[in-house]
Amino acid sequence: MSANQEENRDSTSPDRLILAAFSRLAEGEFHARLAAVSGVAVVLFSAPHCGACRAWKQLLPQALAGLAHALFEVDVSEATGVARYFGIFHLPTLYLYRDGRFHAELQCEARREAIQQVVLGLLAAPAQDEP
Repeated sequence: MSANQEENRDSTSPDRLILAAFSRLAEGEFHARLAAVSGVAVVLFSAPHCGACRAWKQLLPQALAGLAHALFEVDVSEATGVARYFGIFHLPTLYLYRDGRFHAELQCEARREAIQQVVLGLLAAPAQDEP
């Protein structure tokens, strides 16, 4: 692909759609579905009324293209047991998983470059304990 074609691609380009859809994680399937993922996965804990959650959900697919293999969303208003298990009090909360295991909590400003830099740093570091 030429440099000009590369510049003309947008969020609807096929390779940008790879991470465009979040898979929803329900109450009873959280650990089993994550355990089945090879590579890097990101879990977004959100709620329908959370404006910041919607902004992160729009930003993450492009920011994580080439870094993450799967994106998941947990609606804490529906999956209250999962939210209690992890002690989720602030939204959005983002967890980074590697090969089905918790790796780290993702905390940074909602900017594509910041997300990429923090994810790369977290993946280079040893895994943290699951909250």
